[in-house]
Amino acid sequence: MTRFAYFCGHEQWQPEVLVQHAVLAERAGFDFIVVSEHFHPWVDDTSASGYAYSTIGAMAQATDRVAFATGVTTPLFRYHPAVVAQAAATLDRLSGGRFNLGVGTGENLNEGPLGLPFPKYAERSARMAEALQIMRRLLDGEKLSFDGQYYRTDRAKLYSPPIGPVPVWLAAGGPRSSALAARLADGIITSVKDPVVTREKVIEPAVAAAAEAGRSPLPVLASRWSVRANSDEEAWEALSAWRGLRAPGRLEAVDPADLRQRADTMDRSDILSRYSLVSSAQDYIDIYAPLVADLNADVVTIQTTALDQPGTIAMLGAEVLPALRKLAA
Repeated sequence: MTRFAYFCGHEQWQPEVLVQHAVLAERAGFDFIVVSEHFHPWVDDTSASGYAYSTIGAMAQATDRVAFATGVTTPLFRYHPAVVAQAAATLDRLSGGRFNLGVGTGENLNEGPLGLPFPKYAERSARMAEALQIMRRLLDGEKLSFDGQYYRTDRAKLYSPPIGPVPVWLAAGGPRSSALAARLADGIITSVKDPVVTREKVIEPAVAAAAEAGRSPLPVLASRWSVRANSDEEAWEALSAWRGLRAPGRLEAVDPADLRQRADTMDRSDILSRYSLVSSAQDYIDIYAPLVADLNADVVTIQTTALDQPGTIAMLGAEVLPALRKLAA
């Protein structure tokens, strides 16, 4: 059965506000909270950038039922993968077994500010292959000595282990990452613009790679961006903290000021056209229904921003989730 997630974006709201949003989302009927994990945000003027692992710990204490996932963290440079496994195990304990670890190959906004390298995808993917093995084995309780090309451990062990299995989900936007997930991860996280493209470039390659590896197809967590507004002016204001996300060179950028400047030289309509604009509950239903009906996603994440976020969460719970659950059934 499809579960529904609400996205909490550290790049827009301060962590104490996100804890309130998580409580509201649980009350509204969401099953999952997906929490972004960044060092720098996408712009420098209307943004935030709290520490996700602390925020999720606070969310876990403020809620009773919802599951959590990082969306996503990079266990390659800022963190040794064993430290990420330790953080995941701790959050699993603090949440009573509700934590999922979402990982990805990252952006330079999170590594470059700390003087760390951000190599091309080929190396990041190779690092991820090692990181997935280390995290999985530690989370499964092994005392691990690992001697890889990029990472090493010497009898590493989690002495505050998770209370149960912690699924590790890998973010994938194309066939190489989805195939890696199919071999070594427990699920796939993917951001959807066109469901047909996502099926062709992410889901089908993952199914094929899983079959080749003798594994079952992985569950899929599919997210989609939307902006709730009644006009382009209102949409632009609501999208302010995220406008750098669509600026050129976002993967390589270090300073959010650069992305803000690039975004603000673009035509606003160009940036807005890259998001789904909604104003009503039916608009939300229409935007997210394909993730349920066409992609058959196991988790559908509503990644949305508005000038009235609490009111939007309440509306999603009252009018949108019941319709999407009916469609999933």
